[in-house]
Amino acid sequence: MPTLLFIYGTLHPDRAPREIADAARRLTSIGPATIRGHLYNLGEYPGLILHPTAPPIPGELFAVPDAATLAALDSYEDFRPSDPAASLFLRAKATATLPDGSQSTCWVYVYNGEPPGSQP
Repeated sequence: MPTLLFIYGTLHPDRAPREIADAARRLTSIGPATIRGHLYNLGEYPGLILHPTAPPIPGELFAVPDAATLAALDSYEDFRPSDPAASLFLRAKATATLPDGSQSTCWVYVYNGEPPGSQP
């Protein structure tokens, strides 16, 4: 079974910045999907915080071809598997819903900070 990744922002092969574009082009599109959460504008990029009762966020499901590509994406997203607390984003398991209503388990990068405008 391939490693699946839900993309909702700058990792999309059509929008990827130069520094991650080569890795993003190695992804294979599975098709459109949604995931439930809150999407925040963090300036140069969006940040998702998963929430099961939030509205669906549109995105696209991709197959990741190999561990090296996933590691490149982790690095770009500042996900540090050995130090999650210091990571800007975390790679989390989630459930994506496809247009036909079927669901698929996938990875998604979620924001590891406080939502903008939240009180400490």
